[in-house]
Parts: sequence; C-alpha cells; structure tokens
Amino acid sequence: MQDWSDGYMTEVAYTYGYYPELNPLRARLALLQAGIVPPEVHTACELGFGQGMSVNIHGAASGVAWHGTDFNPAQVGFARELADGTPLAANLSDEAFGAFCRRDDLPQFDFIALHGIWSWISDANRSVIADFIERKLKVGGVVYVSYNTQPGWAAVGPITELMAGFDAASNAPGIGPAARIDAALDFADRLMAAGAVYGKANPQVLEHLKRLRGHDRRYLAHEYLNRDWTPISFARMRGWMEGARLQFGASAHYLDHVPMLNLSAEQQALLAAIPDAGLRETSRDFIVNRLFRRDYWVRGARRLAPGERAERLRAQRVILAQDPAKVKLKVSGVQGEASLHEDVYRPILDALADHAPRSLGEIEAAVAGQGVHLARIVEAVMILAGTGVLHPAQPEPAIAAARAGTARLNARLCGLARYAEDVNCLASPVTGGAVQVGRVDQLFLLARSLGKGGSAEWVAFADDALQAQGHRIMRDGQALEPEQQRQALQVQATAFEAVRLPLLQAFGVAD
Repeated sequence: MQDWSDGYMTEVAYTYGYYPELNPLRARLALLQAGIVPPEVHTACELGFGQGMSVNIHGAASGVAWHGTDFNPAQVGFARELADGTPLAANLSDEAFGAFCRRDDLPQFDFIALHGIWSWISDANRSVIADFIERKLKVGGVVYVSYNTQPGWAAVGPITELMAGFDAASNAPGIGPAARIDAALDFADRLMAAGAVYGKANPQVLEHLKRLRGHDRRYLAHEYLNRDWTPISFARMRGWMEGARLQFGASAHYLDHVPMLNLSAEQQALLAAIPDAGLRETSRDFIVNRLFRRDYWVRGARRLAPGERAERLRAQRVILAQDPAKVKLKVSGVQGEASLHEDVYRPILDALADHAPRSLGEIEAAVAGQGVHLARIVEAVMILAGTGVLHPAQPEPAIAAARAGTARLNARLCGLARYAEDVNCLASPVTGGAVQVGRVDQLFLLARSLGKGGSAEWVAFADDALQAQGHRIMRDGQALEPEQQRQALQVQATAFEAVRLPLLQAFGVAD
C-alpha cells in the first residue's frame, strides 16, 4: 500500500502558529521598500497550511479569496471547522500536493505561500510545486517561500540526520512522537558526551542540543522525524524559482532591509560590488551564517522609478501596536544591539500615538517641522514593523468589509481558549492579519461577549474555565494555589482593561 503521508510526519498535529509573512499586505511593504511593483492581491493560495491559522485569518481579515491544501486530515478538519460559516472563508483541501496542484478548477493566483515545507518535502514534490507555480501564478504575482538554508545548518545539520536515523533504527511501536524526540535527543547527548570529535570540532552543536530541549515537541517531530529534510542554499532555491520563471524580489524579514543592523561597512561595500543578485544573496548568507530564509519571489518584477516608489510608500498605512512611551529605542541584529535616534523615532511614534492607522505621507507631514524626511521614516517603519511595534494597515473600505468575518472567527478562537492554550492570536480587520492575544485575554474577551460586565466578572469567568479543565497558572515553574490564581487573574484583568483592551479595539479585534 502506498504511504499517503509520503514520508511526512503525520502522527502528531503541527503547532497552531501564525506566520505574518504570509500576509500579502506585509509583502506589499517589503516589495515597495525594494523598489518593486507589488501586485493587487485578489486570489491567494497556501500550500501546506498546517492547522490553518494563517490561511483562515488571512481569509477572514481581508478581501482576498484564499485556497489551500494540507494532506494531514486532522489538521484540515480543524482548519475547516474554523472556516465554517465565516464570510470570505478559505477554500481548504486535504489533497496531497500532486493531486491539488493538478486540479483544473483553481483560479490563477496573485500570491502563493509556502511556509517551511520546502525543507521537509522530496525533490519530486518540489518539482510538482514548481510546476504549479509556473502554471498558476499570474504575471506580477508573488511567491512567499521560507526554508532552512546553508550555510547556517552546515555545522548542526548532521544532528538532524543522526536523530532521524536513531528514530528509524529504534522502530519502537506504541511510543509517541514526543517520547521519540526525547529518546533521539538523549542518544545525541550521549554520543557527544562520549567524546565525539564532531562535537569538539563544532562546539555550537552542544548549545544547539540544549536549545532543542526547550522547543515544542510537536514542532521538533515535524522538523526532525520526517523522511525528507534538506537545508539548501539560496543558489539552489534560485534554480527552482527561476525554473518557474520567477525573480528574487525581497526578504520577507523586514530587518534584513536595514543593512546597518546586520552588516559592517566593509561587508556592505563587498556586497554592493557584486552585480549578480544570486551571488550577492548567497554571500550575505555566509556573512550572517543564516539558518532560515524568508523570501518573496516575483514573476515579471517591474522596477519603480524613484518618484513613483516614494509616492506609493507615502500611501502605505501603518498602525502602532504598543504604548509609544514604552517602546524601547533599541534593536538587535547580527551586528549586535543598536540605539535608535530619539529625534527621529519619538516624533514618528507620537504621530501614531492614538493607535489610528496613518499613511507614511501623513506621518511625513506630522514630523516635517522636526527635520524627519521620508527616507528616515521608511527606515524607521521597517525597523518598528520588524520588531512588532507597528503593523501595515489596510485601507478603510477593506477594514469595514473584513469586520464581520474577523468577529466570527475570533469568537470561535476565543471559545477554544476555554479548553486549551494552543492558539495565541486573533484576527485583525485593520492589519489583514493577526495580533498576539494570550489565552487569559481571550477568556476576558469571551466573557465580555457573553455580557459579563467589569473585571471582577471577567476574572470569575476565566478562573472557572481554567478550573474546569484542571489548568493552573504557573509562576516560576510552580502552579499557583486557587486564591493566588484569582489574584493573578485580577492583576491581568486590570492591565487588560486599562491597556490591552483599548489596543485590541483599535485593531478591530474587540468591540
């Protein structure tokens, strides 16, 4: 019988993560910064959507018609349940890539997204996907792809093969994936402790193994127990993408767009002297020892004239996600921690302090008297967005159209918080994506929606929900006693009402 999983880990469900780079609105800002015309996205597709958090949030929070597939039936069942009855719900399939990509009823796409899966599938499936992209991506369309890359994995990559080999050789029936991961980690630790010269020659391997102990076992099972796992270089990825008639557009990681954070002056000059984009990106990966790439590729990339680029950037809207007084004017990159100029950043933050969406042109007008020009504003926006301080925002008509869908989806997600803490984000009609919202805050929002008035009732509701599931709040590794838990919840409710609720209302997550 054919293995329907095609060697992919299906014994444990994937994590419930949300990945903002899959939001076409974020792609728009990255491409404008790179001087490339972004597409108007009406149709989009996510291949390998996991639990469906990103595809459902993006389907509900924007006017984009999303399609997608993931061949783990349990994950697809959860994703469809989230989408059920939601306006602009994503069209989700449980077909393998080969079947889905051959379908003749799919539209042409403006945006195709693949988060992480490129590293976990066979070359045969990569060929299927590359062919799909060539046939189904519109001219001017964008592909987002993220993947484990060389040279960052060169030293620690063999550990992955070692752990997978140990797991395959153990062949212990009835042992769950979490226990299998722990057994493989134990074996790797014993091997290094026995004096393996590999560990001595690559001392970062020991730190890598320690870090793995702290990761979610569901993630590790998918990363380390698949039959196929291949970190590749940018040059090889370029071969796949150019074979599908795409060009490299821009990094989806906003901080990559600020050279001073990651490159010395000498390194910047060296890269600037390399005319070939592929060699330039490969060289950059060596300089920063990159482990993971997040990139946008474009079919028929068109360059913007400087004036048009500036005009389009001025039209881009953003919204502040934090209290401006609490924003730390520090940012970390490969070059270490850098201080941000108070005379540039404070006026920009002040212009956004009411948490209403503003265009970069509006910010420019607000700070003009303080000598802050568009180029500095754009750089500041890339840094602040790259650190989560602010988010790109949709036009008002798109926000209005998305409110009903996000409200329905968020009600469903908050309902799940009664039983588990897997989901830590909710959909925002303002950003067309998600904002981080923890389990307790979701319970407070659910209490409000059920007519519970005031923080005391929210605390009682949240405490009852946690107690009903036998869940306890942890502090310093210890479960709080019932009275301590209620006190902790009251502290959280006070902060929620004063600080977090107004922000969630500004983002359209709460009414």
